[in-house]
Amino acid sequence: MNIYVGNLSYNTTDASLRQAFEQFGAVDSANVVMDRATNRSRGFGFVEMSDDNAARAAIEALNGSDLDGRSLRVNEARPREDRPPRRDYR
Repeated sequence: MNIYVGNLSYNTTDASLRQAFEQFGAVDSANVVMDRATNRSRGFGFVEMSDDNAARAAIEALNGSDLDGRSLRVNEARPREDRPPRRDYR
């Protein structure tokens, strides 16, 4: 299951995000999304867990909990929507 994690602190790393979810089961991947221009966290990330029961337990337990001083928003990630290509206005 792919899990969306929002309202992350700028100090949260892939490793600390993984550690928060590992207490509920095996984590396949944990990624904090970074801004390409500033190389700083965009404030959200994704965690993948292969065990759906463990993933649901993690979502229920961690939604609203504190990580690095921020109250997390945690839910099942929705599939990415198709969007038209961006235009370059330069």
